[in-house]
Amino acid sequence: MKTIPERLRNLRALLDHATQTFWQNKAFFNVGGDGYTYQDLGKKVEETAKMLASYGIQPGDRVGLVGQNSPNWVAAYFACVGYGFIVVPMLPDFSESELKHILKHSEAKALFVSDRIYPRIKEKARDRLELIVSLDEMTLTKHPEPVAEPLPLIEEHHIQPEDLATIIYTSGTTGRSKGVMLSHKNLCTTLRAAQILRPGYEWDVWLSILPLSHTLECSLSMLLPMMSGSCVYFLEKAPTPTVLMKAFQTVRPTTMLSVPLIIEKIYRSAILPTFQKSWLMRTLYSIPPFRKLLNRVAGKKLMEKFGGRIRFFGIGGAKLDSEVEKFLYEAKFPYAIGYGLTETSPLVAGAAPENVRWKSTGPAVYGTDVKLINQTASGEGEIVCRGDNVMMGYYKNPEATEEAFTPDGWFRTKDLGAFDKDGYLYIRGRVGNMILGPSGENIYPEEIESVINSHDLVEESIVKENKGRLEALVHFNKEKLNAWLEETHESIEATSKEAKEKIEQLKSELLQYVNEKVSKFSRISFIHEHKDEFEKTATKKIKRYLYTGKDKPEEKKEE
Repeated sequence: MKTIPERLRNLRALLDHATQTFWQNKAFFNVGGDGYTYQDLGKKVEETAKMLASYGIQPGDRVGLVGQNSPNWVAAYFACVGYGFIVVPMLPDFSESELKHILKHSEAKALFVSDRIYPRIKEKARDRLELIVSLDEMTLTKHPEPVAEPLPLIEEHHIQPEDLATIIYTSGTTGRSKGVMLSHKNLCTTLRAAQILRPGYEWDVWLSILPLSHTLECSLSMLLPMMSGSCVYFLEKAPTPTVLMKAFQTVRPTTMLSVPLIIEKIYRSAILPTFQKSWLMRTLYSIPPFRKLLNRVAGKKLMEKFGGRIRFFGIGGAKLDSEVEKFLYEAKFPYAIGYGLTETSPLVAGAAPENVRWKSTGPAVYGTDVKLINQTASGEGEIVCRGDNVMMGYYKNPEATEEAFTPDGWFRTKDLGAFDKDGYLYIRGRVGNMILGPSGENIYPEEIESVINSHDLVEESIVKENKGRLEALVHFNKEKLNAWLEETHESIEATSKEAKEKIEQLKSELLQYVNEKVSKFSRISFIHEHKDEFEKTATKKIKRYLYTGKDKPEEKKEE
């Protein structure tokens, strides 16, 4: 392992560093609500850890954690990882069956759960737990008799870098989640790399909008700010454009992370309409020099909407629409693309805003080696990596762990990519999603979908193969489609012959729009309208297996 600072020896050392060095600073707060200073956080963490120990929870025991982002979520997390308990974070939108499966599979003895989610923990799951704590009030909901002589809380120096810190059950695009085991060393390695990539300061203000139970947000919007004593504000409501714009003006963040879908919605609802409001504006925007000028002006306005102080807007979790990225790039908005997986804690590659390149995730981060295997003649191949950020393995699943690594120990991301001459990585798509063309061409559905989604009336799409031909499932933007249909005085729900004919006309126009912009072997043959939004993971990636039939898992009955 490369030498790392003492404050990153383990997560307890990080906690001690933050609470002792920045004790007066504001640490974690809800937007417009209460929270903890670093001193208050340290006290609450120790108090909560003592409560767990007093009811028989011992180092090495698994403790579930599920609830909306909040200062108490942070306190519960550190009460576990800071004192040798293994925290098992769960996404707040997990279903009853997913929560039951994870609690059973992880053999959790205790659970922190918010009052809103508690009804989803069914009786059988509760019966298996020895201790249940309300995350809202940090009070006991279920508990045994306190033990006569609880074990003393372990000291920081007893926590080794290689010790298991957390088990994170992924919500993947291909079905049943697996428990990713991350050590203190895994997470601290990512923190070191992130701090080198983009140094933080005490005056930084973070706005956290993604679930803390996801590795991206936990590592980079909760743990990383603690290195520099920054303050983090949590958004308690769903991050709709309206809610976000209000929070931006209240918090005026310098730093935040997002998934592509959020910034894509902001672009399409608040930016793009200004470029399409008249024939003259549309014409000017189609001419590159004028487009760049208009994007620069719009970028300044977007900075104001974000509160005027944003200096790092990190985007990760899925592929960013290339049109939206072109706007951010030409607008000189301080965005940055990151690439990684839960299994890599999560960072693999990234670039600071001043070093971004269009469509690239940036070079490998400090401490991580990245290369391609099974390369094609075009230079594309599967991305593999190794480093101290790579997981310990999948919990109680040695077969899946073995499959996740090459024989010589490189972690297989199952993503396809290519490098440029400077080592910048470009993601092409998932290995399992790639479609082999009739003449052996590699077709990447994600790239075609990016073109489809650039159409003004399209919300999202999926490209799949059917009997050797490419087809697209398209979900149209309902508001815009309604407005478009109203030209013939029909509503989106209309079943009249005229309305159906107009939608068929739209599909035909969209087909031509896409096929003029993609290569010959990537042209689609048919478009199907998909009336509902596609089901997604926590990072807003579509669960493709539900719609393409690829990699669909076998359902398992839970007891």
